[in-house]
Amino acid sequence: MTRALLAALVLAVAAVATWWAWLGWDTGYTTDPETGAVSGPYQPWQVAGCVLTLALVAAVGGWRLRPWLVAPVLTVAFTAAWTVHAASTDDSGLWAVGAALVLVGTGIGTTVVSGVAHLLRRRRADTA
Repeated sequence: MTRALLAALVLAVAAVATWWAWLGWDTGYTTDPETGAVSGPYQPWQVAGCVLTLALVAAVGGWRLRPWLVAPVLTVAFTAAWTVHAASTDDSGLWAVGAALVLVGTGIGTTVVSGVAHLLRRRRADTA
C-alpha cells in the first residue's frame, strides 16, 4: 500500500512537471501579420515534446507498475495542472472544453502506453 501511494505521488509529480516543462510557462499568443490569425499559446514542438515525455513516463510507469495505477494518476494530475492554468487565463469559458479533450486524450494515451509496456514486461518475464 505504501509503495503504491509513493508511486502515485511520483507519477503525479512527473505529470505536473511534464506539463510545466513543456506548456506551463508559455502564455503568449501569436498574431500572423498577413492574415491576422491568432494562434497559441503552444507551438507544435511544445505539444509534441509534452506528448513524448508523458508517453515515456507512462511507459516506464507501466513497465514497473500496474496500468490501473499509472493511467488514472497521470491523467488526473496532468489534466488538473492544465485545467488550473487554463481556467485562470481564459475568460471565454472554452477552457472546460479543452479540459475535457485533455482528459480524454491523456486518458486514452496513458492507458494504451502503460498497458502495452506492462504486457511487454510480462511477455519478457514469461520467456525468460
